[in-house]
Amino acid sequence: MSKEGISAYLTPAQMSKLNRLALNSRYVVEGTLAGRHRSAQKGASTEFADHRSYMPGDDLKRIDWKVLGRTDKYYIRRYQDETNLRVYLLVDRSGSMGYTSAEHPTKFNYACTLAAALGYVVLKSRDAVGMYIYGEKMDAALPCKNSFNELNNALKILQGYKPAQGTAGADVMHQIAESINRRAMVIIISDLLDDQPEIIKAVAHFRKNLHDVIVFHTLDPVELNLDLKRGAEFEDLETGERMIADPRAMAKEYKDLMGQFIEDYRKACSEMKVDYRLVKTDEPVDTFVRAYLEERKRLSR
Repeated sequence: MSKEGISAYLTPAQMSKLNRLALNSRYVVEGTLAGRHRSAQKGASTEFADHRSYMPGDDLKRIDWKVLGRTDKYYIRRYQDETNLRVYLLVDRSGSMGYTSAEHPTKFNYACTLAAALGYVVLKSRDAVGMYIYGEKMDAALPCKNSFNELNNALKILQGYKPAQGTAGADVMHQIAESINRRAMVIIISDLLDDQPEIIKAVAHFRKNLHDVIVFHTLDPVELNLDLKRGAEFEDLETGERMIADPRAMAKEYKDLMGQFIEDYRKACSEMKVDYRLVKTDEPVDTFVRAYLEERKRLSR
């Protein structure tokens, strides 16, 4: 029987590596459950809410020593002014996401696995995760839930999709930005091979609405350096246009153009205070996620 849901993307060993990681917001958030993040809601900031298990990195001052004495276990006291983080994963299934240089997964398959890993980390931290799937249009909008069953169902739905014919990334992102009516974290997983100025405007729309935004720019290694040793026929996966060329003759100009393309995204994201990371499909997802989250935690201190 073929695997479904989270087990289709992550092995038990990979989930074990992700268990103690946490994705923290750098900004004030709004949510519906108690959690580890400062809330935008004003209220009784010293009113006790409940306990949760201690996690590495928690403030030791928050440990309830009386509970420790009774149970010999570490618990953190939580208050009403704290809230869970609401994380929305935007998974791009545009035509270009179907590319692979053969020995690696397609960018779309990698994006799905990355979404599964991030969703798993979010839920292990008792936060909430939702998902948007888009290509030429909005294909699915799955609500933000604090439930592994809901994540599993979302990933089963994601499994049913393949890369589309074209793309309408910017338009869909604007639509999503309008639909999220409370501050949240928005994670965009895409190759960003679209109208660059329009994509940047769409990302800016999320920041204008005060969301914490992360962009995982997902590319195949060959797309970065055109490291092909012989002539080839190139096909635009969204328009079907074809051309025959010697990649060795155009490699330098290509790398210069691609380098500028990436730098323009990096610079725009930096100016908007958006966390940008280039992700290559030859890096194991669990390795990338662990390195990224540990780096984010260091930089947030």
